[in-house]
Amino acid sequence: MAAHRKADKQQGTSLPMAPMVFPFLSFKMRFAAFWMRVSRNLVADDHDGRVELAPENSKGPSKKGKRRQKKAVRAVQRLFETCKQVFSEGGPAGIIPSPEDVERLRSLLDTLKPGDVGLSLNLPYFENFGIDGPPPIGIFCLPRAAAIPLHNHPSMTVFSKILLGSMHIKSYDWVTQSLNENIKSSSGACLAKMNTDTVFTAPCRTSVLYPTSGGNLHCFTAVTSCAVLDVLGPPYNVDEGRTCTYYKEYAFSTFPGDATLLSGKNEEYAWLEERGSKPDDLVVRGAEYRGPRILER
Repeated sequence: MAAHRKADKQQGTSLPMAPMVFPFLSFKMRFAAFWMRVSRNLVADDHDGRVELAPENSKGPSKKGKRRQKKAVRAVQRLFETCKQVFSEGGPAGIIPSPEDVERLRSLLDTLKPGDVGLSLNLPYFENFGIDGPPPIGIFCLPRAAAIPLHNHPSMTVFSKILLGSMHIKSYDWVTQSLNENIKSSSGACLAKMNTDTVFTAPCRTSVLYPTSGGNLHCFTAVTSCAVLDVLGPPYNVDEGRTCTYYKEYAFSTFPGDATLLSGKNEEYAWLEERGSKPDDLVVRGAEYRGPRILER
């Protein structure tokens, strides 16, 4: 998830470079998630064939509640339709939406509130819901001190909107040389330059990362209980080469002689080494989407 240092300076507090360790390792079972599809247990078919997400409950709301629900339905439905337009079905991987489409979706996400998707601070879990077809839309709810380890988004454009709480985001982009090749250390780790190392607090501007810029590799740490909504286009797909890879992080000084003529300070760089598999302590659970119904037109 990318974050723009200059534009969001009023909403973010820059942090000094932290030691190259993973705080999530001591927080096993701290959050949960899985990707769900509209055709599975979140949906119900109505009489004219439309598909809707199942409502949270059947209790009749008050007039004020009905107005609030109607506004939330409009917001989520608008998000769903805009995502479908920006990431049109069948689009090739790695194609970045036009600047106009990026701004259109970002502006819509900027107006989104926790209540629009059925969120409140008393939810005790990390929640993720997905919509069938491109692009997936997910909500991630993290309790305080939980973390999502450093990972990438190959050939993807990702919009991230913090809905609740405060989150520390650290992100990187690969440093490349001629022929767009990564710079590697003697151990095989690749060089990356820091894009963001900041705490963001809701409400703040929606951030966007791109296939090769904007902080394509990132990790999240919950400063307080928090929630972030992500739109991924295109989604992860192993068959199409978009596999989520996790990384270990090493200070630049670990391999000081393996890169020269860098712009900026050494503290802005790190060596990232692929993990062989998902970290053992990254344990996730699924949760029911409690927001308004979404129509698949």
